[in-house]
Amino acid sequence: MQPIPTAEGWHVLHLFYRVEPAARAKLPSLQKDFLSLIQSARKQKDFQLFTVSMVGHKADIGFMALSPDLTALQQFEKRLSALFGSAGVAPVYSYLSMTEKSEYTTTDEEFARQLEDQEKLKPGSADFEARMSEFRARMEKYLQHRLHPVLPPWPVFCFYPMSKRRAAGQNWYQLDFAARKKLMEGHARVGRKYSGKILQLITGSTGLDGWEWGVTLLAHDLLEIKQIVYEMRFDEVSASYADFGDFYIGIQLPAEELLRSV
Repeated sequence: MQPIPTAEGWHVLHLFYRVEPAARAKLPSLQKDFLSLIQSARKQKDFQLFTVSMVGHKADIGFMALSPDLTALQQFEKRLSALFGSAGVAPVYSYLSMTEKSEYTTTDEEFARQLEDQEKLKPGSADFEARMSEFRARMEKYLQHRLHPVLPPWPVFCFYPMSKRRAAGQNWYQLDFAARKKLMEGHARVGRKYSGKILQLITGSTGLDGWEWGVTLLAHDLLEIKQIVYEMRFDEVSASYADFGDFYIGIQLPAEELLRSV
């Protein structure tokens, strides 16, 4: 199959499987072919793959795969499902999305106005230009992370889909841009409180799947995920305008340990 690249960002595919009791005895026989498939996928350019042992009955095994090539994700999923299907390991949920920029990101012009209005810096001055240079470098790093994230193997994994509400009187898309941007700035301030404790990847799925965004959280402590999600509930963006799907919780493990864990 020919590659299908995207003009911006990467494709992201979350996959979840259940191991039925009768299939558990067959898992050791899959180990060699499973590891070969994982290694083959990870050799592809910019292909990232996370292997997760799930907690609870929604699923037993989970994967998050990122690639600039849609075909690479499709082929990985079909080969994985064929391998698992031979042993009675059944798919239970999948989610397709893409990395994306946020439309609410602060622009150069907005930051320049903040420097003038709030810090009284004069455009063209050495201090003004130094601050602008720092801002551009910071935003370049931020946008690179949004579009081409390189995520670490933090052990606690959480995934859930969400959409902005479109109910009568609570329609996010009927708010003007300035109102939405102001609300999202407050939402982001809550998230920044968990810097160093939570790594967050928000991927867009409007037109791609049943919800509008997929949210992946990584942490060292499950309590941090519980706390950030709870605190976000009180923010107006979530309290008034957000709907959530099921939460999938797991533990990131090396591929060599994944089948043995279930």
